[in-house]
Amino acid sequence: MAGHSKWANIKHRKGAQDKKRAKQFTRAIKEITVAVKEGGGPDPEANPALRNAIQNAKGVNMPKDTIERAIKKASGADADNYEMVTFEGYGPNGIAIFVEATTDNTNRTVASVRSIFSKNGGSLGTNGSLEFLFYKKGVFVLEKENIEIELEELELELIEGGASSFNKEDDYLTVYTDFNDFGMMSSKLEELKIEPKNSEVQRIPLNTTELPVEDAIKILNLIEKFEDDDDVQNVYHTLEVTDELIEKMEEE
Repeated sequence: MAGHSKWANIKHRKGAQDKKRAKQFTRAIKEITVAVKEGGGPDPEANPALRNAIQNAKGVNMPKDTIERAIKKASGADADNYEMVTFEGYGPNGIAIFVEATTDNTNRTVASVRSIFSKNGGSLGTNGSLEFLFYKKGVFVLEKENIEIELEELELELIEGGASSFNKEDDYLTVYTDFNDFGMMSSKLEELKIEPKNSEVQRIPLNTTELPVEDAIKILNLIEKFEDDDDVQNVYHTLEVTDELIEKMEEE
């Protein structure tokens, strides 16, 4: 879990400097749209899902006026209609891959995901075939520079808010909660006046598989192909992300 968290934060820093920013904005706008249409309207005070989506949009440095336009469009008659779909399959070396997508054309998304699997030595499975390999966790990424109280004191506060574990890095503190405690942690952070860099429900692998670096890089390249697809929101996998693998990918 620590390796996955560290690699996600490295990707986040790298992505903010290149073409991935456009994809991050697209993902954030879709999250806002779904939150407005399914979460209870355009008022973030009355819509926790929208508050969370706005936080995540700010986390990828989306401008305030872009966020406001997305909310306005989502609440209008001409709003895009998105459906949330999931895909499960295996990559090379038996690595399980779980893909979450938000799409306005399911047939297009199914064809694209199937193609990425088949062209990269993987196979698309049936829904429900791999879900048991992951468990849902609330994941909150906090920037240490924005935390004004001592970390030990903060951790005690967050445990009261439902924190089940922590992962500490140089710049970030990642907080994990059980799925059912996601809302309670969101409220605790608001109470502490800490705005997370990112907060979402993630599928954390129950077990991971370590591969030789060259084989592992092929898996990460496959994951990146999924992430580059405009319809894909999140990709989860059972590859063990080792320090050696992270060092190798940071060199590229």
